Amino acid sequence: MKNFFARHRIIGDDPSLKGLVKVDTILNNLVNRKKVPGLSISVLKEGKTIFQKGYGYADLENQTPIDPTKTIFRIASVSKPIAATALAQMVADGLIDLDASFYKYVPYYPKKKWDFTIRQLASHTAGIRGYQGVEYGLNHPYTIKEAISIFKDDDLVFEPGQGYLYNSFGWVLVSLAMQEASGIPFEEYVGQKVLHPLGLENTFAPLISGNGQHPNNLSTFYSKNRQGFRPAIPVNNFYKLAGGGYLSTSADIAKFGKAYLNGVILPEEIPSQFLTSQTVLGKPTFYGLGWQVSQDAQGRPFYGHVGNGVGGYSNFFVYPEARMVLAILVNCTDPKIQEALDEMVDALFGEIQ
Repeated sequence: MKNFFARHRIIGDDPSLKGLVKVDTILNNLVNRKKVPGLSISVLKEGKTIFQKGYGYADLENQTPIDPTKTIFRIASVSKPIAATALAQMVADGLIDLDASFYKYVPYYPKKKWDFTIRQLASHTAGIRGYQGVEYGLNHPYTIKEAISIFKDDDLVFEPGQGYLYNSFGWVLVSLAMQEASGIPFEEYVGQKVLHPLGLENTFAPLISGNGQHPNNLSTFYSKNRQGFRPAIPVNNFYKLAGGGYLSTSADIAKFGKAYLNGVILPEEIPSQFLTSQTVLGKPTFYGLGWQVSQDAQGRPFYGHVGNGVGGYSNFFVYPEARMVLAILVNCTDPKIQEALDEMVDALFGEIQ
């Protein structure tokens, strides 16, 4: 496949194109039309890599090519399934109860009108508010515990269990409860229980301060305006590791999805709790515990996550019926390319069916 694409540079839109040829065309066009600075994709079928490639540049100024196995991106909310897997390990080990009050683990959090549980936090049904103003782009070296000062004094926006509001602050609280329950820092627990056992050697927490050794092969993070791409604003995502802070490669994220398909990461009865859509007032939210759980436009069931953050955009989908895992990482804030990526997924299915 590599040799084919080396020999054939595909340009333009041709409705006759199918399968991986069409996939390659779509992704090349995103770079050629300056929709993204760079993109990495890894696709596994039955545990084997069927397509893996980098497009554009990890760094525009130096024209550094992207290597899907090495180039490290901000994965934004694809961090949530990683954190959810660590939470599931903690449930399996009997260290945390999903239906216990959050205050059982973090009694110093200011009391609200209503109590709420770990399950409600993980499923965005606890009533925790979302970002306000420029909170999405904070650049302060908060620890997870210090970060609750951002929102701890605010009221819940609805009675827990009676609504759904997607946010990352709820996962800050989940990670804090996990720290308190385990007695070790959240990032260490995730490393011990998820990253190291699965061999995710290129998945990292960002540094809490600007000092220290950054991972090798870290991409430059961009935002886009009418003039083109520019370096994204500096942010410090350490405190929201669980909700949107991790760094990784598309190859690592695909490997992570493979572990779920193969059932090697958790006791059999645990994942179903996390990969089942919660309901609010009798209606599905299409969200489990840290996982989006839904169907795509063609009715194909999947679990995974879409992520968008400063300098990073991500798609991570596991299609259990097709035994396929897809990971796409982009080094740009909200490039508005989801429609093209959805078309690319359809082309992938055209290849494997």
